[in-house]
Amino acid sequence: MQHDIPAVVLDLSATGIGIVRSLKEKGIRVYAYDTKGKYEIGKTWHATCGICPNPASEEEELLRFLTSIGKNFAEKAVLYAGSDDFVQFISKYRTELSRYYRFLLPEHSLVEAVLDKRLTYELARKHNIPCPKTFVIHDEHQLEQIIHEVTFPCILKPVYSSDFRKRIDHRLYKKAIMVEQASELREGYLFYRQFGELMIQEVIPGNEACIYSVKTFFDEQMNVIGVWMNQKIHQFPPHFGSTALALSVRDEEVVEACVSFLNELQFKGLAITEFKKDPRDGKLKFIEINPRIGLTQRLSIACGVDLAYLYYLSLTDQNPSPVNRQKEGIKWVYLVRDFLSFRQKQKNGEMTFTEWIKCLSGGEKVEALFAWDDPLPFVRSFTSHLRNLWIRK
Repeated sequence: MQHDIPAVVLDLSATGIGIVRSLKEKGIRVYAYDTKGKYEIGKTWHATCGICPNPASEEEELLRFLTSIGKNFAEKAVLYAGSDDFVQFISKYRTELSRYYRFLLPEHSLVEAVLDKRLTYELARKHNIPCPKTFVIHDEHQLEQIIHEVTFPCILKPVYSSDFRKRIDHRLYKKAIMVEQASELREGYLFYRQFGELMIQEVIPGNEACIYSVKTFFDEQMNVIGVWMNQKIHQFPPHFGSTALALSVRDEEVVEACVSFLNELQFKGLAITEFKKDPRDGKLKFIEINPRIGLTQRLSIACGVDLAYLYYLSLTDQNPSPVNRQKEGIKWVYLVRDFLSFRQKQKNGEMTFTEWIKCLSGGEKVEALFAWDDPLPFVRSFTSHLRNLWIRK
């Protein structure tokens, strides 16, 4: 295989670090960029790292930045996005960026649809994919009209997560707000509506272990080049956050549901598709699609379906053989986040220390950030999370 074409990774979170390390191990020259705060935490010895403009608030500056870098490459570099903001930026400026970079995304309208949770659920219903009952709320009058149709508890969440995060203080931001009764829903809506459009969603019962995440890479012709999946064990924050502890598993029903849906959508490129198994009827309920590599990229490597590398090979015209078999039973842990998740559950009487240790123990494990030859991203991330926890207190 040829590895002389460079790669540019936009993101220095655990997602981006996973991509960087995968490519570095193959001898690929990697450049990685993120905004100032994230760069300072995630900069790694495995890539040439730097600070870049913010994709959400400095679009023109970022376009000039990437254009300037791209002009220095002898051949177009392979471009990766590790966050939704970077995906949206690349999709929006795909014509300009394609002069200097190689990347593969679905049509821009489809990228926009999966980043806008309101449109995502419209897509699911259009294709007869079971999903939680969902209401998009535009004003107080509409809320009063539908509130009798809402089953409690429910969750209140932003329609467009990236816009919501930009407007709200990070100490107040939640991916989803659990609501137990109508009065609490009214109060929560009045407070959070100032930060963006909101939706109300049915809570699918069952713990985090009922959530399955399928990672895929479809090439330009919609051939499945790589597919693997994991089961979530813990999330941070608990119940409605991002993965903190996961297990590599294979369930063909879940994989088939994902691949079939993405085929119908013509969703080429990288994707993360989540379903939750509803214990009330045993059916898979669609949760979301993200058009990028996932946080658990290091688990992708460990279980034998390295999507970052398959993407590189495909985009550099090396026609990789499809990989759809994975090693099961490997645990992936983002240790600091899993610890903080445990502490919150312990405080709420949901988990004991012994139960947490039992979840972590046994079998092969990979840590989201730690590496003996590149320890600082782990150290800086651990310190940052604990500092933020102290500030919130």
